Amino acid sequence: MRLTVQSDYALRLLMHVGAHAGRLCTIAEVAQAHGISAAHLMKVTHRLGQLGYLETVRGKGGGMRLARPPERIGLGDVLRDLEPDFHLVECHATGSTCALTGRCRLTGILDAALQRFLQHLDHYTLADLLPAGELPLLPSFPTKAVS
Repeated sequence: MRLTVQSDYALRLLMHVGAHAGRLCTIAEVAQAHGISAAHLMKVTHRLGQLGYLETVRGKGGGMRLARPPERIGLGDVLRDLEPDFHLVECHATGSTCALTGRCRLTGILDAALQRFLQHLDHYTLADLLPAGELPLLPSFPTKAVS
């Protein structure tokens, strides 16, 4: 199983913003800190705002902050909201042409594994990913050109 880049960036973005709860964070800041595309982050920020995870403030001095406390942002919920599908194999998708569809026990086993994966994530929130106490200094990442 592999998560989309959008989910990866969304989790990093939420962790960064959550670790800096006392102020607004900018897309450029997060892009530089994590060495990822500002254009991609803009799309992810927009989507997280639509879903109610982030609040965005436009204009000079604007940025983003969490729209709710980190202990109310479930990791399972974030991934369910962002992932377009969890088709682990072809037979999980609409229009499957697998000759074993309807007779294969693998489908049920993979479905159960996916449900356990998501249920495990349901035990954690964004707060579990943030350091306790004082705001941390984030590790320095090598900077690269942001497209």
